[in-house]
Amino acid sequence: MEQHLSFRGQRALVTGAGKGIGRAVAVALSKAGARVTALSRTAADLESLTRECPGIETLCVDLADWDAVEAAVGAAGPFELLVNNAAVAELQSFLEVTRSALQRSLDVNFGAVLHISQIVARQMIAQGVPGAIVNVSSQASQRALRDHAVYCSTKSALDMLSKVMAMELGPHKIRVNTVNPTVVMTDMGRMNWSDPQKSAAMINRIPLGKFAEVDDVVNSILFLLSDKSAMTTGSSLMVDGGFLVS
Repeated sequence: MEQHLSFRGQRALVTGAGKGIGRAVAVALSKAGARVTALSRTAADLESLTRECPGIETLCVDLADWDAVEAAVGAAGPFELLVNNAAVAELQSFLEVTRSALQRSLDVNFGAVLHISQIVARQMIAQGVPGAIVNVSSQASQRALRDHAVYCSTKSALDMLSKVMAMELGPHKIRVNTVNPTVVMTDMGRMNWSDPQKSAAMINRIPLGKFAEVDDVVNSILFLLSDKSAMTTGSSLMVDGGFLVS
């Protein structure tokens, strides 16, 4: 889709941009003309990203550190586009959930999205420009999965946060939506779902009979950021091959 969409003249911030979906979104936006700032807590990932796509600017910061995020994102903006992609998945059974895993998941999957969106939205409002925010959620926000008590819960919270953001930011011409993928074949996805027995159980619940590729999610994010979805806000775009209707 990126060949048909132009983001020329727009500034974009992508979190979790060192690997996987976030990295692919940052590259796609840059190729489509946006001035992209890629945020990650891993310096080596950002260095390899800039080698791959030299026009991308980078921010190396831990999203759980609110003061550092406030300073870094505040200084890097303003932005018209925001993709909140960063997330952690600390899988534990319900009876074994630890306080540290809960806090880290809440900090990154929910708190950081709220915080960065506040910073960027305030910049948009101050500049008097329309904007678009896409929060990367999951099919797990709407379906219980074993050992995903915290992950499912934080993604559900993210979906509702996005709806409230859409309602309150709409009058400022800022749109907010989520994409909710199934398993995505990033490097990590391939590693975690390479066992045919494990993957078969999930694929059998997906009507299209396959997991999502990175481009499936990237194209959906670009659509929601673009003027092609100018009347879409407060929505969740399922990129799940039909998992949730099965």
